[in-house]
Formats: sequence, structure tokens, C-alpha cells
Amino acid sequence: MRSAVWHDKNGKPLHPHTSYNVGGNTKFYGAALFRLRKEDFSEIRHHGGISPAWPISYDELEPYYTKAEHLYQVHGERGVDPTEPWASAPYRFPAVRHEPRIQQLHDDLLRQGLHPFHVPLGIMLDESDPHKSRCIRCETCDGFPCLVHAKSDAHVICVDSAVKHPNVTLLTNARVTRVLTSTSGREVAGVAIQRRGAEEIVSGDIVVSSCGAINSAALLLRSANDRHPHGLANGSGVVGHHHMGHVNSVLLAISKSPNTTVFQKTLGVNDFYFGEVDFPYPMGHISFVGKLDAIALSAGAPALVPDMTLDIMAKHSLDFWLTSEDLPDPDNRVTLDRDGNIVLAYTPNNEEGHKRPTKKLEYLLQHLNTHPHLIPRNLFVGNRIPLAGVAHQNGTIRFGRDPNTSALDANCKAHEVQNLYVVDGSFFPSSGAVNPALTIMANALRVGDHILDRI
Repeated sequence: MRSAVWHDKNGKPLHPHTSYNVGGNTKFYGAALFRLRKEDFSEIRHHGGISPAWPISYDELEPYYTKAEHLYQVHGERGVDPTEPWASAPYRFPAVRHEPRIQQLHDDLLRQGLHPFHVPLGIMLDESDPHKSRCIRCETCDGFPCLVHAKSDAHVICVDSAVKHPNVTLLTNARVTRVLTSTSGREVAGVAIQRRGAEEIVSGDIVVSSCGAINSAALLLRSANDRHPHGLANGSGVVGHHHMGHVNSVLLAISKSPNTTVFQKTLGVNDFYFGEVDFPYPMGHISFVGKLDAIALSAGAPALVPDMTLDIMAKHSLDFWLTSEDLPDPDNRVTLDRDGNIVLAYTPNNEEGHKRPTKKLEYLLQHLNTHPHLIPRNLFVGNRIPLAGVAHQNGTIRFGRDPNTSALDANCKAHEVQNLYVVDGSFFPSSGAVNPALTIMANALRVGDHILDRI
């Protein structure tokens, strides 16, 4: 089910790239499952400002990263990515092989002194026995639900197993409207939902919001009451603020040789993640999106290379994805309009840290077998991924040890509400520069252990 219309800070309609279905946005994600770097948990100075430290360390989350990688059947390799943090166990599944054009690029980058690596991917692929492999390595993985249930999404991996237990009930076609508290405001007493045209109230000893960073913030704001006049668990005033989603770009490089790759998202480069000698600030991550075709290119309307149609461009393009860290800004925020609908305000920041790896990639590709023109596919606020591109949303209900500056404690429990937890991307105090999915999964396992101990 597609989302309702949101609005930007100027009141213009916004059609977010988010979906409401069992499994959440993992049904549509590209299944790249990275750990944050160990340094990402500490304070880091960027060209555009400070990325704050987390209240927990990488070492505390590491066992859960390993559990999440095993649970989500991540394919990868250790020891190649120069920024990779330490791990207590190897991947259980081998890295997904590059197709010939991507292998050629890998070898070219290697000759230039870089350290290209296989992107860790959550797919159920067995390349040693393709006939029995659940994954068929198709072209509709990144941005599509997997029709053969071979992508490691939350529905296939977790929900399907959970609902087999007699004490688990899954309600579909239900919309949570408010979280209700006791008269003291210290406990959640119930959750109001709209289902089949009527309101129902469900309750439990412990309530967890996992709506995604934007919708969880909106839900807490909608749940304001006399005890929580500015939104549930929002005595600190931070709920909805510090929205982050990375500075993301897609860059097309038109190769002289055709790119016949079907499953393209296998190669990554992190050599510039923390910067370089002439720019000692973090720059971010380079990898690929799923292979773009002429239809996808027409949506982005790139400037044509002379004598090339969109179809020819698509057949020759290398479709890079660049991610840099955006910094938490209280003015980048989720609010509600008078009807309770979402308003998303966002102004990009730390942009020099994104321009540098883009220029670096252009320079590198000029020395490879590519066309002299690099075609940027502009999809953001201004010239990159648009505001509606909220796949990496995080940071709106940050966790911390000080209830004056955070809404959640280090276990992701609301400081002000004894039985309310928020377990999605909301808790991030900083965003790093890799896909946040694995960190969200690992933290969910960590908080789950805490709740088990509490019970």
C-alpha cells in the first residue's frame, strides 16, 4: 500500500518513496547490509560540522551485527574494505560474484591502487548450485519486492516465522493513529488503530513503535495529551527534529563498451570514506544502484550524450550510487499540519563532503574505458535525490543518556514513558555514510534482548 501525500515546508505536495506493507520498506530495499564503521560511533569532525557520538559503542553493538548478518543471510567477504570494523565471525555466505563488466571495473580500480570490495548483500543466492538457488539474480531487486521471496526482507526472514507462534497476531490493513497513556502519562495504556472503518484499541505490557523514523515521530506528535502537550515522550523537545537521510546521488558513467550486467549492485569503494590527504574530512561511500534502463533514465531526463539515445545510454552506463553523511540539524524536522498530516522540512548540509567523492569518481573514470562525459542523474533536493527519497530516513527520535537532549535512553526506551520503545531508524544520533538497514536490524536484536531481560 502506497503512502499518503505529505508536504514540504513550503506546503507543496510530497509523494514519499515509502510503502506500507508487511515487512516495511525492506520489501523494496536493495538489500545492501553494511555495518557502520567503528569510528561512526564516536564524534567526528566533518567539513560541514560535527557528527555527534553515540551513547553506545561499536563494540557493544558488534555481537548483534553478527547475529543480524547471520539472520538475514548476508553474503560478503571480510578483510578487503579498508574501513571495515572488526567482526567476531565471518560471513556465513560467500560474496556475490561480479558479472564480467563489473569485474573489469573492479580490476581497473585495483590497478589504480584502490580497494574495491564485494558489497554485503542479503539475498538467498546459491551460486554453487544455481538450479536450486532461491534467488535467480534478476534485474528487479533494488527498488522492487522480490516475487520469489529470495530477498532477505523483514517479512520473509522474521514475520513469516513469528506468526507461526500461537501468541503472535498480525493485523493487516490497520493504521495506528495514536498512542494512549494512563492518566499519569507514565505508561502506555493502549494503541488506537483504524481498521475496517472503525477504531479499535489494542494494549500490551510493552509497546514498540517501528514505523520508520518519519512516521514514528509523527505518531508521537499525534499522541500529544495533557501530560505530554508537545507530543508523547517529547519533554526534551527533540521528537521530529534532526531528520537525516544521507546526501545521495546517482551518477551515470557512459562506457565505451556495453554493460550487459543484470545484477549490478555487487561492488563498493570506501577508500575515501574518511577523506584523504588534501581533504581530511569524511567523504563517504561509492557503490552501485540496480541496473538502470531507458525507462528509468527518461524519468531522470539526463542530458543526452551526442549521438546516443536513452536506450543506447542505458546499455552502456555504469550506474553509481554515492552516499555521504548529512549532519543532524534541528531545523531538518518532521511536523504535522492542522489536519495531522506529515510535513517534512529538510535543507541539505555537509555538501562539500559529497562533492569531493563525486569529483574523485569522475577523475578515476576518466582514466578507465568510459566516455569522456559523465552523466549525473539528478534526484535530490536541488540536484540530487529528491526530498521524497526517504529510504535512509533516521534520527528523528534520538537516543542518549541525557533526557534533556534525547527522547530515548540507551535501550531505546522513552525517558518519560516506562513501557514505550522506539525501534527503527529514529534512534540514530548521526547517520554515518552507509545504508542504515543492518544497524536498525542489529539494534532491534539488542533491544529485544533487553526487553526479554525486563520481562
